[in-house]
Amino acid sequence: MKPQRTATGLPTEAGTSAKTSEAELINRARARDEAALRLIMQANNRRLYRLARGILRSDSEAEDVVQETYVRAFTHLDGFRGESGLSTWLSRIAINEALGRTRGRRPHVELDALPEATLNAEIIQFPLSSASADPEKSMAQREIQRVVEHAVDELPEAFRMVFIARVMEGMNVEETADLLGVKPETVKTRLHRARTMLRENVEKKIGPVMMDAFPFAGQRCERLTEAVLRRLGLGL
Repeated sequence: MKPQRTATGLPTEAGTSAKTSEAELINRARARDEAALRLIMQANNRRLYRLARGILRSDSEAEDVVQETYVRAFTHLDGFRGESGLSTWLSRIAINEALGRTRGRRPHVELDALPEATLNAEIIQFPLSSASADPEKSMAQREIQRVVEHAVDELPEAFRMVFIARVMEGMNVEETADLLGVKPETVKTRLHRARTMLRENVEKKIGPVMMDAFPFAGQRCERLTEAVLRRLGLGL
């Protein structure tokens, strides 16, 4: 049996109330428990980054927004009433921060309330990437990823945010509607339109990239060549 997960994305023991677990974590965070702060960040980093980037379309600015979101949230945790999940609350702060930047506003945040340990808490860097032993495969994957990311960036903001929430973050219709302040029917309509637009955009650009797909050169080519030569008694 898989462990249940709280609204923060953290696992809980079977039979343990998710809300109780989240409440305990929040109480620890209010007391500036560094472990609790780290857990909250690690559970929410990706979602906040993606939402912020969906608005700003800038990796560096999105990372700035994620950090500002945590500073603001941890400074004002006493104001969290639990009317929504912690993840939703953090997401709204991130969205508002990102929207403020698009309007040229940089919300002022008091940092004095946070101890140095909190400000130095590790924030996972995004976007995440994994090293590969095959540089050609990595290059092809990065190029495909670049095409898809660019196509997502080109979606109008209303459709882009629904796509990120529903498809990339796996939020359900009701959660997405609540987060973005729209009706569930609107979420469904926008998601359908976003998928159609994204497919059209990707298909336009994927052709040139696909010409270099399934490469067989570099290390792979050399490895096979040497293997054949060895079997023929000609290799080193």
